[in-house]
Amino acid sequence: MSKKVINTNKAPAPVGPYNQAIAASGQMLFVAGQIPLDPQSGNIVGEGDITAQTKQVMSNIEAILTEADANWDNVIKTSVFLTDLANFALMNQVYAQYFAEDTAPARACVEVSRLPKDVLVEIECIAVIDN
Repeated sequence: MSKKVINTNKAPAPVGPYNQAIAASGQMLFVAGQIPLDPQSGNIVGEGDITAQTKQVMSNIEAILTEADANWDNVIKTSVFLTDLANFALMNQVYAQYFAEDTAPARACVEVSRLPKDVLVEIECIAVIDN
């Protein structure tokens, strides 16, 4: 896999752990949106707690990346869905622990009216792995 961070001063600078764009080559891996479900019990983790829920979501994504022989360095794009943007700062604190700021993936974050099982956060990603 090759990955190149794209940044220009002719567009707004990132205001968090993400980059404007990533150019990548290799096999694409599309990770479905993950919600904070415990993989063994199927129960929601961290009812009403955005920090606990984000940690579980990231753990679920990490398990999928690992199964695909990938890791966080392979992730080139994430999409974060929050039911309340007031939770952005707390979600972002957890999210930032998984990516180095200078090589973090491109990201979108939006508020949505509702998520499955009434969780607070869902995250999906795209990774590129070696062929």
